[in-house]
Amino acid sequence: MTDLVLGISAYYHDSAAALVEDGVPIAAAQEERFTRVRHDSAFPARAVRYCLDEAGAKLGDVSAVAYYEDPALKFRRVLSTFVGAVPHGYRPFRAALPAWLAWKRRAADEVRRELGALRLGPVPDISCRRHHESHAASAFLPSPYESAAVLCVDGVGEWATTTLWHGRGSALRPLAELRFPHSLGLLYSAFTYFCGFKVDSGEYKLMGLAPYGTPRFAGLIRDRLIDIKPDGSFRLDLRYFEYLHGHVMTGRGFERLFGGARREPEGPLTEREFDLAASVQQVTEEVVERLARTALRLSGERRLCLAGGVALNCVANGRLARLGVADELWVQPAAGDAGGALGAALALAVGRGAGRPHLGTGQDAMSGALLGPSYSDEEIRSCLDGHGLVYTTAAPDELDRVVADALAAGQVVGWFQGRTEFGPRALGNRSILGDPRDPTMQSRMNLKIKFRESFRPFAPSVTAEDARAYFRLTQDSPYMLLVADVAEDKRVAVPDGPRRTGLDLLRQQRSVLPAVTHVDMSARVQTVARQTHGRYHRLLRAFKERTGCPVLVNTSFNVRGEPIVNTPDDAVTCFRRTDIDLLAIGDFLLRKADQPAWREQSDWRAKIPLD
Repeated sequence: MTDLVLGISAYYHDSAAALVEDGVPIAAAQEERFTRVRHDSAFPARAVRYCLDEAGAKLGDVSAVAYYEDPALKFRRVLSTFVGAVPHGYRPFRAALPAWLAWKRRAADEVRRELGALRLGPVPDISCRRHHESHAASAFLPSPYESAAVLCVDGVGEWATTTLWHGRGSALRPLAELRFPHSLGLLYSAFTYFCGFKVDSGEYKLMGLAPYGTPRFAGLIRDRLIDIKPDGSFRLDLRYFEYLHGHVMTGRGFERLFGGARREPEGPLTEREFDLAASVQQVTEEVVERLARTALRLSGERRLCLAGGVALNCVANGRLARLGVADELWVQPAAGDAGGALGAALALAVGRGAGRPHLGTGQDAMSGALLGPSYSDEEIRSCLDGHGLVYTTAAPDELDRVVADALAAGQVVGWFQGRTEFGPRALGNRSILGDPRDPTMQSRMNLKIKFRESFRPFAPSVTAEDARAYFRLTQDSPYMLLVADVAEDKRVAVPDGPRRTGLDLLRQQRSVLPAVTHVDMSARVQTVARQTHGRYHRLLRAFKERTGCPVLVNTSFNVRGEPIVNTPDDAVTCFRRTDIDLLAIGDFLLRKADQPAWREQSDWRAKIPLD
């Protein structure tokens, strides 16, 4: 008889559900994919329904439910923080306290009520795990390693902001912990906020902005904001931060330190923002490297697993790989709070004796992160017919050839195949694809298709067997969570002339893959293996046969501010609203030029909040 454990994360951001069967993840999804609300924090009712449907199960078939954090302990931290901030924190305290008194400190009871409201059978027992335990379990338990050091870094859970663990077999042993309010994630978010981006959403923009600047503020950050010890432990000077007192991250002290007011959201980017991003990125990488070395030293291991929101900083991960800090790295593809649902479920399942059945296979347990919904050709056809669209069908090999030809001709392709990815990255199942050799592709995709800022880089997907011919990788990067430099022989000489700075750097071609080569010669690489991403791997091979190049531009199938598409209807809507030329959805091909005129009663972009 199988043992099913359901994991849930909810009520902060990136709510999600995950289902584990006998220690193996079989389904996982973020609630945002169903509600179309970016970073949705609501109870993941639709995600729970999906996970159970995927298993053909009801709640009565589930042995136990795991919630990803301890709400009572979190409430004590929140209460302590407010009391310590008196009188400055009174107004946010008054605003937040009713919800905490009403239900948040008993979130497990709220989860029980919401599960009961689904009317899917009796609700099993609910176990609350610690936030960082859930992160650590999501990092180690599905990894391919029998033993490893584990590093978890984020904003804050209950009290922990950074934890070090030793994973061995099916056990996780805590080694060290840093506590709120001293948080590397909140330091990075403070700069995200100060540079005019959204906290818990725009941190990846700050990371992408960093190569445009010089780290001239790094010394000031180390001198005034963060005291970093040789082992990576640190303390923040809280006089410069406002997150203890209210709903903003920085105030006047921060402004005085960095020469002026915070950049207004959507305002022009200046040299100061470029340099602030470069500076906090450098400091973050330094802290992560020291913490990683300490985790490895304390555990006696040479392999390292990562989770927590800061583990999505693929530049820092790339530095660990480049410097050989560990022999191998494995990063949970859903490293943020969504992955906490999976980690909580795995921790509970393993505690019930499930073990780690994938060990010995040479693979991790994540199935390529392809754990979300899929749709049959009948469902796709019904959607297309319902919209009155014009399409053709093709066998997989023929479809790949048509798509490869279109890409080689400079067209942009929406690619919708198989199961939805779990986590923030599109990995070749819900992707928008382009030719990386085209010098205009980066700006075209940013401005005409994604409707996002011009400075943001795109990632390359490359067949795993060809990856090291194009990128200076020390290991595979299946989840697009390592940055590596473009190989020397794939670079082109930058012509002589005045030195360019800031966004002018975008106008210089640096490699034979200009659409995916960032201004510092780096790229956020996804290595695509036949075993885990077979459908996408075949397309890359078809493109290589057509062009000699085994690399494609891969960005998520969505527009700015919108979650990645989930259903055929989501994909069709995005295709018709944007300048995507060709949609390959299941066995169906749709050419933009063949479709009837698209009309909406109002401006759809006004309905999607900017990220």
